[in-house]
Amino acid sequence: MIKTVVLFVCMGTVLSQNVKIIRQEGSIDEKTAQHSYLYETENGIYEDQQGFPKDSHNLAVQGQQQFTAPDGQVIRLSYTADENGYRPQGDHLPTPPPIPPAILKALKWLESQPQEKQEPEIDYDNPKEDLSFLLPPKK
Repeated sequence: MIKTVVLFVCMGTVLSQNVKIIRQEGSIDEKTAQHSYLYETENGIYEDQQGFPKDSHNLAVQGQQQFTAPDGQVIRLSYTADENGYRPQGDHLPTPPPIPPAILKALKWLESQPQEKQEPEIDYDNPKEDLSFLLPPKK
């Protein structure tokens, strides 16, 4: 989703300013199903992408994008998309807060504890109680 948004932002910027494309390359290999493309504009918009099959059911794509935001910040985004989903990386993307030290310590302590195998309290094959009252009456 974010890739689409970034692409439309870049396209809108290019279209509104009549910016020249200073570099553009692309290739598709129909035998191997690999593809690649790259473009760069005179105002600093840049994208390149490579795609290749990982196996008969999965395609992997890797790429990067760069543009200048309206506030002047250069936005760089790299991404991988494959059987594990779309995974973007960039300094501008939000990140979760760090795990508090006390929670981290508790998690490490829990991992260090021996795991006891939990057996069910009821043995359904050999019940301790007479459960015959649950059966339909014999005729």
